[in-house]
Amino acid sequence: MGILNSIEQTTKRAINSKHMLKGITLASFLESIIVPIPLEAILVPLLQARREKIWLIALMTTLGCMVGALVGYALGYYLFDLIGDWVIQTFSSPEQFEQVSSKMESQGFWFVLTLGIVPVPFQIAMLAAGATKYSLIGFIVATTIARSIRYFGLALVVYFAGNQAESLIRKYKTKAIIALSILVLLLWWVSSLL
Repeated sequence: MGILNSIEQTTKRAINSKHMLKGITLASFLESIIVPIPLEAILVPLLQARREKIWLIALMTTLGCMVGALVGYALGYYLFDLIGDWVIQTFSSPEQFEQVSSKMESQGFWFVLTLGIVPVPFQIAMLAAGATKYSLIGFIVATTIARSIRYFGLALVVYFAGNQAESLIRKYKTKAIIALSILVLLLWWVSSLL
């Protein structure tokens, strides 16, 4: 909890900074490639404090994540042989990465979309997409949809719930993730029938 408290204090100081949008974009970029701390700890208080820029903040957060996702994809595509073992050991296990790689090859778009929503390290999906040479366009589209659902969804909760957003998100986060995951899996299943 010490790290989260420190992040919240830093966020409170940065809320009115003229560099706030650059800061949240950078934080999103870092969270998507290397920092295993949920961005919600920064994003929700920022959205609550700066409601006049709520949609712009969600957009910049999504863009930061997209740039990070492209870096992760490129690392998997070009440098997997050099850094793959380190990433796998840091964020996952060899067995989990092998499962992810197998799913990428057979069900790439839906797999990336699902991993972009559920609370698992997205770094594995980025690296696996690059390492398996999965379509860059398919990866970008799936990642954009998944991360937009995540960040614009949080903005929507803050827009309607205001200062109660943090407690609502804490209370219903797991249920919301399960519902979204079921919806994506259902769409995935329906698409496989077509």
